[in-house]
Amino acid sequence: MFRKETDDNLLIDKVVHINRVSKVHKGGRSFSFSAIVVVGDGQGSVGYGLGKAKEVPEAIKKGVENAKKNMVAIALVDGTIPYEVTGKYGAGRVFLKPASQGTGVIAGGAVRAVLEAVGVENILTKCMGSNNPHNVVKATIKGLATLQSREKAAAKRGLKVEQL
Repeated sequence: MFRKETDDNLLIDKVVHINRVSKVHKGGRSFSFSAIVVVGDGQGSVGYGLGKAKEVPEAIKKGVENAKKNMVAIALVDGTIPYEVTGKYGAGRVFLKPASQGTGVIAGGAVRAVLEAVGVENILTKCMGSNNPHNVVKATIKGLATLQSREKAAAKRGLKVEQL
């Protein structure tokens, strides 16, 4: 876990997966790397990015820059999500379920990276279908982005928060 000071806020960078790609030329193979990176502020914002370069640190740097451009705000309630949700992307499905205080983050590698970057402390997850890190990260963020806070749901229905 890395913390970097940029634009007066602390960002958490997490490398989810690094893939070595080779291209065969007449003179031999040339290798390059692709890195999928998740960036969050630990307080309800997260983004993911893909970086490709000839060297790993450069690929990670490009992924972080790309992730900062794709930040999404997430509705959190007391360190967990307000209700159950399933995120879908391609063949990847991620089921997210709120958990009580003290449960911790029960999640696998790619989902855990996203949830820790967001700042979720208590949650239960299940990854179904594809376990490709690209699809899992995108499905997790898509599911989290669909969550609505109580205030937003009440305003949408024209009610007060207490009436929900």
